[in-house]
Amino acid sequence: MQFLLAFIVVGPLVGAVAALLPAPPGLKGKSPGQAVLRHGVTVTGAILLAAIVLALGFDRDHPSKMQATTDIKWIPTLNVRIHLGIDGISLPLLVLTALLTFLCALYSYFKMPAGPSPKAFVALLLVLESGTLATFAVLDLLLFFLAFEMVLIPMYFLIARWGGDQRQAAAWKFILYTLLGSVVMLLGLLLIGLKTGTFDMVALATDNGRGMTTSVQVIAVLAIGIGLAVKTPMWPLHSWLPDAHTAAPTVGSVLLAGVLLKMGTYGFVRIVLPIAPDGMHRFAPYLAAFAVAGIIYGSLACLALAKRGNKGDLKRLIAYSSVGHMGFVLLGIASMTPTGVNGALFANVAHGLITGLLFFLVGALKDRYGTADLDTLSGATGAALYGRAPRLGGLLAFAAVASLGLPGLAGFWGEMLAMFGAFDPADGLSRSAFLTFMAIAGVGTLLTAAYLLVVVRRVCMGTPETQPQEPRLVDVQGYEVAAWSPLVALTVLAGLWPAVLLGLTDPAVHKLLAGGKS
Repeated sequence: MQFLLAFIVVGPLVGAVAALLPAPPGLKGKSPGQAVLRHGVTVTGAILLAAIVLALGFDRDHPSKMQATTDIKWIPTLNVRIHLGIDGISLPLLVLTALLTFLCALYSYFKMPAGPSPKAFVALLLVLESGTLATFAVLDLLLFFLAFEMVLIPMYFLIARWGGDQRQAAAWKFILYTLLGSVVMLLGLLLIGLKTGTFDMVALATDNGRGMTTSVQVIAVLAIGIGLAVKTPMWPLHSWLPDAHTAAPTVGSVLLAGVLLKMGTYGFVRIVLPIAPDGMHRFAPYLAAFAVAGIIYGSLACLALAKRGNKGDLKRLIAYSSVGHMGFVLLGIASMTPTGVNGALFANVAHGLITGLLFFLVGALKDRYGTADLDTLSGATGAALYGRAPRLGGLLAFAAVASLGLPGLAGFWGEMLAMFGAFDPADGLSRSAFLTFMAIAGVGTLLTAAYLLVVVRRVCMGTPETQPQEPRLVDVQGYEVAAWSPLVALTVLAGLWPAVLLGLTDPAVHKLLAGGKS
């Protein structure tokens, strides 16, 4: 178990270096480009297999206990250690990252985005995977920061070199926003380490803020929270996200929405809640207010984009929907209750599955139509997708109703539990304020359903002014079935059997909120 976790974190880095080397003659296949893309599938597949074995070997009877741990001295003068481990909070995100990266590598093998050499593309994809996996596995604050930053450069180049229109501007906006937020976050992490004498996240969580005064905790939460809020992204620090998603290649959008956004909310749960509880208590009402503002803002932006004649881009619409969905995650965290935090963690995973599928589907639509413009997609034919590519239309409708929170699918449980957490927040938080936040979030669910149903009606069914039906499009192909089926299956499984996730997260969350006591 210990070796497996270390392999999962380091393996993609080794694979990235190997991707840049010449392929052995017997493995080149039809071309060097094909060989390196196959290498990407092999490495990410091996990491996914290791993550599944790790999950199967995980002690589900004690999910609150750190397992598969490694603890080695690294920089003794700063008391920084290479400390790795997983519990019920980090394991689902680790497996989700390994799964989505493998599916992206598989998809790219058959549908490589237009751009420079596949060697660089595969190497960047593997470095991105390593940084994301490390973020969910490290248990040292400085290592967390390094892993948190490690993903920025590969994502920047994936957008800037393999993206679409306006890719340079979108890539620069992404890197500047996230780097500025990270600088502020580093100051908060250093403040905690200097005041407590350790950067070990387990020890700090067990101490539960007792080594810091309330004023120090408030400053630390403010600094760390800004950096995490940018990555989440929380309104009004979200403006880099729609541009990045619109310009990114399909696999870039899938990984950005599916795993990179989760790094921010994971940081709130793993660092801010247990290490600085008094500071978090002071800021919780403000975090909740920004969260529900994001829910309403994201939904209204999506409704505006979905309106006929507005030339809304479907990728941009789904990006704005992420602002709303991550608002529910932040609301659950702000409640500071086991119910709310469990809902936030569940919604994290559900959003990764559903929005990852949505971006795959929009990428396939863009490949077929040459555009993601909603007016073009809905006005091309009376029958739209149901008539031209029925299986693709059915999958888009499925992903849309999963995203709006249809009971029985994964999107339902997380948002419901987050609102339940707001209904009865932690002691000391204003219940009347959080009831107001819950009511606003409830309105957000109605707005979410409205814009997603408009999208389904327009894209799948077409406009009322029907034209003679155009020739059929190429429907879902074999490699698309392979890349999308796991996301569909897991969306249904998590919706019908939420205990698969909640059984892992609930004991770990209780221990985290209780200051390291089971």
